[in-house]
Amino acid sequence: MLSMVGCGSEESDLEYIKSKGTLTVGITDFAPMDYKDDNGDWIGYDADLAKKVAESLGVEVEFVEIDWDNKILELQNKSIDVVWNGMTLTPEVTNAMACTNAYLNNAQVVVVNKDMADSVTDVDSAKELSFAVESGSAGEAAAEENGFDYVAVKSQADAVMEVSAGTSDACIIDLLMAGAMVGEGTSYENLTHTVELTTEEYGIGCRKGSDLAEYINKELKTLYDDGTMEEIANTYGVQDAIVKL
Repeated sequence: MLSMVGCGSEESDLEYIKSKGTLTVGITDFAPMDYKDDNGDWIGYDADLAKKVAESLGVEVEFVEIDWDNKILELQNKSIDVVWNGMTLTPEVTNAMACTNAYLNNAQVVVVNKDMADSVTDVDSAKELSFAVESGSAGEAAAEENGFDYVAVKSQADAVMEVSAGTSDACIIDLLMAGAMVGEGTSYENLTHTVELTTEEYGIGCRKGSDLAEYINKELKTLYDDGTMEEIANTYGVQDAIVKL
């Protein structure tokens, strides 16, 4: 009886978000998904999509940088309403959150200095390296699965900096991030990505049992059908990774 009463008194996430007037989005600094422009405003493929969903709800959007390792706890505590930051749909994530359908394809890749690229061509050749990975990320899971020697850092951007500084031989980051952050025309022209360790999909995470996930699914389908999703993807160079909705 107590269980039934408790269940019946629960407010839907959609109503909760509308009543407070803000969609609070948990992110990390992760180009091209979520990052700051020259004015200090959050932009990126995920950031722009989140703004569209907030607009459809009639609320403001607020971006909050989180410790990626604590993303599930942040949701449960209502510090944020949604995790929207190139999040890989791992079993841990899908068991702990109400997740949307996949909307982007991705992979975990090894990033090294260009002068090492020819010698790092497969998992076996990578086993001799020291890695930096984001704590709680799919990159960390890939390092564990392959038996790599690694240190966990706060963000994928920090992992890249470890390689650039020479404190780690390599890092494991998302392919889409690697495309935006390393190589010709980037701040890390001396780095490149080599071995693709996994193939995976991105999803958006809401509180367990939340009605927000299904709402986002419907909104993303609308944005896909009217071409908005592709237009935003073209802005950030991720158009080839879009999942057909």
